Amino acid sequence: MQWHLLGQRVLGGHALTREECHAVLNCSDVEVPDLLAATFRVRREHFGLKVHFYYLKNAKSGLCPEDCGYCSQSIISTAPIEKYTIANERVLLEGARKAKALNARTYCIVASGRGPTDREVDHVCSTVQKIKDELGLHICACLGLLKPHQAEKLAAAGVDRINHNLNTSRRYYEEICTTHTYEDRVQTLNVVAKAGMELCSGLIVGMGETEQDLVDVVMEFRQLKVHSIPVNFLNSIEGTPLEAVHALNPRYCLKVLCLLRLAHPQVEIRIAGGREVNLRWLQAMGLYAANSMFVSDYLTTKGQDPQEDFKMVADLGFEIVTGDHVSSDEVCSPTNCDDGAAIATADHSCGGHTCGG
Repeated sequence: MQWHLLGQRVLGGHALTREECHAVLNCSDVEVPDLLAATFRVRREHFGLKVHFYYLKNAKSGLCPEDCGYCSQSIISTAPIEKYTIANERVLLEGARKAKALNARTYCIVASGRGPTDREVDHVCSTVQKIKDELGLHICACLGLLKPHQAEKLAAAGVDRINHNLNTSRRYYEEICTTHTYEDRVQTLNVVAKAGMELCSGLIVGMGETEQDLVDVVMEFRQLKVHSIPVNFLNSIEGTPLEAVHALNPRYCLKVLCLLRLAHPQVEIRIAGGREVNLRWLQAMGLYAANSMFVSDYLTTKGQDPQEDFKMVADLGFEIVTGDHVSSDEVCSPTNCDDGAAIATADHSCGGHTCGG
C-alpha cells in the first residue's frame, strides 16, 4: 500500500473501504512512519496543529448493576475503588474549575450505572447551567442509557454532547456485557441525536476482539455520524474479568489511531483511557493522528501528570485549544511549565467530542 496516495485520496473525499481498513491495521511496523505521515496530512488539513484537552469528573462511582467485563465499577468487579452516589453541586463545580485551570475546553461529567434517574438528570441540568454561566466550558455528559425526555432536558440545560461508547462490534458485544445489548447503546445514541446534541461514541481496543470486529465498529461510527470518537486502549484492571488481558503494543495502537483518522477525516479523534500504559513512549506520536486527549486522571485509574501533557504538546510544536482568547506568548499551564505550548482560540463547535469514560 502506498500510504501517501491513500492519504491524498482521503483528502479528496474518498471513504475508506473495509479492505483498506484491514490494510491499515496490517501495516508492517517498518512502514508505520509512512502511514503516520500520510495520516498527519489528513489531520493537519482538518484540525491544523491544535490539540483539544478534556477533563473528566467521575460524578458517581461504582454501585453499577451492569456486568461490563472491562470495568472496575461493574457489579462483578472486585477492584478496590471508591463507591459513592452522584456528587453534589459544589463538587461538580470544583471539577469544572479544575478543568478550566488545566486548559481543558471540555468538562466531562460521567456517572456509573445503567442509566440516570430523573432526579439525577435534573441535578446535572441545574449544575451544568451554573458551570456555563461561570466558566463557559463545553460540556459532555456520560450518564448511561437515556430516555427521550431525559435527553431533551439535558439539551435544554446546555449540555453540548453526550458520550455513549459502543466499545466494540455488534457481534462481539455480548462477550463483554450481558446485562444490556449493543442495540440498547445504539438506541441511546439515536435518542441523543434526536434531542439535538452532538454524538460522542468510542471504542475500547484490546479486549480480545478480532480485526473484523474493530473494522465493524469503525464503520458503525460512520453510519451513526458521530462527532467525536474516543479511542480507549484496554488498561487491564485487577479484579475485572479482563485483568489478565494484555494484547496491545504501541505500534499497533498507532495503527488503530491512523485507521480512525483515515476512516473519519473530519471527526474529532481522542486518545483516551489506557494511552499511558499502551502507547508508552509513543504517546506523542499518537497526536499526529488524533487531535484531542484527556488531561489528568480517568474514572478509577491515574493518568499522566498534566505538566507532562503540556510539555508533550509543546515539544510537538502543537497548540492547546481553549475557549478563551489567550495570546501565544502566555504560559501554557497554571504552574508555568518551561516549554509552554501556545494557546489557540477555538470556535464553539471544536470539530467534534468524548468523554471516553
